Amino acid sequence: MFDAKMPEAWRVLRIQSELVDGIEQLIKVRGAVTVFGSARTAPEHPHYKQAEQLGRLLAEAGIPVITGGGPGVMEAANKGAQEAGGESVGLNITLPMEQSPNPYQSISLTFRYFFVRKFMFVKHAVGFVIMPGGFGTLDELFEALTLVQTNKVAAFPIVLVNKAYWHGLLDWMRDTMLKEGNIGAPDMDMMQLVDTPEEAAEIIKAHVASIPAAEK
Repeated sequence: MFDAKMPEAWRVLRIQSELVDGIEQLIKVRGAVTVFGSARTAPEHPHYKQAEQLGRLLAEAGIPVITGGGPGVMEAANKGAQEAGGESVGLNITLPMEQSPNPYQSISLTFRYFFVRKFMFVKHAVGFVIMPGGFGTLDELFEALTLVQTNKVAAFPIVLVNKAYWHGLLDWMRDTMLKEGNIGAPDMDMMQLVDTPEEAAEIIKAHVASIPAAEK
């Protein structure tokens, strides 16, 4: 969050402090999967249940789960991971509404700056799973696509769960962005579309199994 009263030099130090603290706190987290989705999803919603099952399946496979640390889909994935005895990481952000830390985290961090938080999402992840969500979820999806497309990170699975929710977006990307030449045909292959947490977990597990131990 921008603080107009803080001198620029001190703001740089605060950013540095967030980076250092985040790296130190997560230094032992390896081969994790970051799960994104709406903070507004209620516990009784099917998307919540799917995210909870996803977190459980990943934890049972020994794969740490990272979320944005808030309610909704984030809470569900953390809950599933924690209840299965896995590493459950929450990277919260200070916001004027919606965001408050959920109670299902073995590691909980709170960030002031979105870009530091985004760096942490990517640094420790070997895959992203995108559940239905809003602007923030789309921001994180397209950030991941851009990083992979530009080779700023090694290619990793970007799995979208719930075909009915995501089909319209992918159709628009294919029928408009691709048709206009603003992306290439291989760019569409960066995403995998599935309907169930079981399918998403299998894609992630297969990818993790293919990574040399020294790189995890």
